[in-house]
Amino acid sequence: MQSFDAIYNIAAARHGGADALEQRLPATKTPEELAAIPDHRWLAGMTMRIFQAGFNWKVVEHKWPGFEDAFEGFIPARWAGVPDHELDALCADTRIIRNGKKIFALRHNAAFLCELAAEHGSVGTFFANWPDEDFIGLLEVLGKRASRMGGKTSQYFLRFMGRDSFVLSADVVAALMREGVVDKPPSGKRALAAVQAAFNQWRGESGRSLAHISQVLACGIDAPPQM
Repeated sequence: MQSFDAIYNIAAARHGGADALEQRLPATKTPEELAAIPDHRWLAGMTMRIFQAGFNWKVVEHKWPGFEDAFEGFIPARWAGVPDHELDALCADTRIIRNGKKIFALRHNAAFLCELAAEHGSVGTFFANWPDEDFIGLLEVLGKRASRMGGKTSQYFLRFMGRDSFVLSADVVAALMREGVVDKPPSGKRALAAVQAAFNQWRGESGRSLAHISQVLACGIDAPPQM
């Protein structure tokens, strides 16, 4: 496994130098900024990524004002115990994308976020306080306690909420394989632990965020980078 500096130099050489590479690196929020995000925005962000999974992202974004109306601002307490007939009605609502399984996931996830708020004071506080060096553990919590938040859905959810994160896109996985961290796309606990350990090492060397390291890895691959 190469040092972060060596990986950074590969990426910079492929993308017009260090200044150009820095322009590609995603911004992240501070723990204080994450903690200040209202609970309903976490449910909205989670729902957006669930509907975008396996679908055209731009279509979801175009229809998003309709989602905000149909789901009445995504207040978790409003949706945590909503009866089936209300969700059934939304399955015929033309303001949104009428995918029944994803619509019903909203209730489960609203209840999950209500639990987090009760346990930690707010949803944002939970995500803000989770240690970066165990990001894989955070993904595991989402995979087990939330609905339809497995795979890259949870990774993109956290990235777009501003939570420091890595995304195991095809390019990032290719870079991890090049570096000998894994020999195939990681899925099992041992492989994911190896990924976390590599990110922790590069983070310690560079002082960079997980999001920056993730993007630098992606930019070191010949194909157009994917976060």
